[in-house]
Amino acid sequence: MSDPLAPTLADLEKLAHRALGDIPQSLKRHLGPVVIRVEDFPDEETEKEMELESPFDILGLYRGVALPRQSVSYPRPAIDMIFLYRRPILDYWCESGERLDRIVRHVLIHEIGHHFGFSDDDMHRIENEA
Repeated sequence: MSDPLAPTLADLEKLAHRALGDIPQSLKRHLGPVVIRVEDFPDEETEKEMELESPFDILGLYRGVALPRQSVSYPRPAIDMIFLYRRPILDYWCESGERLDRIVRHVLIHEIGHHFGFSDDDMHRIENEA
């Protein structure tokens, strides 16, 4: 019996784009252009900025200007990006037993919530109420 291979960066990117395609158009139209990047871990700068004890402490990250902070007088410095971190996601997948596509979808939607200006606390409250 051969060992199954762990899902690759490309595999997770496909899952993320499939999940993005399932988001209702009423929300997607406010999202605008967004780049989804899948990396194994956050870079050192992100680890320091987020004060992570371990690179496994973060599954995803939104980088951009949240909608409530956007303004015509404030030019956007760059395109919005959502980072998904493969190794922490795979670790969580192994520990939780949840389906990988659901985990990727959950992390993606959580990061999109930050684009709409929701904090982590807001997102947890919304998830608990759902």
